[in-house]
Amino acid sequence: MSNNIPLTKESHEALQEELKRLIREERPKVIQDIAEARSHGDLSENAEYDAAKNRQGFIEGRIQELQGKLARAHVVDLTGLKPDKVVFGATVTLYDTASEEEITYKIVGEDEADIKLGKISCTSPVGKALIGHKLDDAVKVVVPAGTKEYEIIEIKYE
Repeated sequence: MSNNIPLTKESHEALQEELKRLIREERPKVIQDIAEARSHGDLSENAEYDAAKNRQGFIEGRIQELQGKLARAHVVDLTGLKPDKVVFGATVTLYDTASEEEITYKIVGEDEADIKLGKISCTSPVGKALIGHKLDDAVKVVVPAGTKEYEIIEIKYE
């Protein structure tokens, strides 16, 4: 597994904001919740205390996960580059030759992928197949439903 994690600038900023929020707001709140639950007496039968401790474990785990990702992050900046081929971070408009429909995807990292928002992972079958291709290229992609054929009709770096 590669040590670097490719991220778009937007994703990097979102992860940093989440980390700040967890450290500055969520962590102190859960510590206060634990202290308050302790003040209610017997911890062996205190559901409030158990819930706060579980929440603390989740928060601390997420903080470590975010710190690790951000430490290994490689922010891909496409500004100033000519959009002549599909690369990580590119927005690609495709023509599906079977359905005769156009579809637009942004090639992003695994953590950012959300098909409903038109963001596909660079490690997905479609993402892998598109990377490196140029405008007007025909690309065949093997997907679970069979083989799809797309024509690249637009590449943008946003």
